Amino acid sequence: QIELAESGGGLVRLGDSLRLSCEASGRVSDADALAWFRQAPGKEREFVIDCEWDGICTYNDVTTKGRFTLSRDTAKTTMYLQMIALEPEDTGTYTCAARVHDRYNYWGQGTEVTVSS
Repeated sequence: QIELAESGGGLVRLGDSLRLSCEASGRVSDADALAWFRQAPGKEREFVIDCEWDGICTYNDVTTKGRFTLSRDTAKTTMYLQMIALEPEDTGTYTCAARVHDRYNYWGQGTEVTVSS
C-alpha cells in the first residue's frame, strides 16, 4: 500500500508560480514512478507529468507547455511539481499518483489550484 498526500495548492494570479508537493509513504519502493494528473472543472482528468525515480520524465507537452517541472527530495519520498507562468486554464484539482507495473494504482486526494486572470 502506498499513501500519497498532496499540498501546496491555492489561489494565484495569471503569470504566478506555484509548487505542489506529493508526499509518498508506505511501500514507496514498490512504485516505479510518481505522476501528476489534473482535472479542470467540468472536464476529464488529464495526465500532466510522470517521473521515474531515476529522473526519466514524461510530460504532457500540450498541458505543460514547458512550464512545469518535477523534482524530488533526496529521500525520494516527496516529489514537487513546480509550475510557472500559470494561466487560468491551469485551474483544477491536481492529484498525485503512484505507478506500479505500468498502472496508476494509488492516488492522493488532490489539491486545488485556482488561477485568476
